[in-house]
Amino acid sequence: MHEKPMLPHVTDHAIVRHLERVEGLDIDAVRTEIARRTERGVRFGASSVLFNGFRYVLRGGNVVTVLHRSYAPRPAEGAVDG
Repeated sequence: MHEKPMLPHVTDHAIVRHLERVEGLDIDAVRTEIARRTERGVRFGASSVLFNGFRYVLRGGNVVTVLHRSYAPRPAEGAVDG
């Protein structure tokens, strides 16, 4: 029986650098576009901004993640739905 070779874990940092350096993606242009899309939400203290079917999640003036609009997080274990 042959064992499958174990593949290395690839970090998010490595993926971003691959996209930037190998694929030629302009990371600064992406950062600027995200900032432009969320500027008003940050200014008004929103917790997220919806744009073209995606939710840009804001925390303390930072865009911390981008989710598909339909994403609904599962409640934490033991949480009570009000």
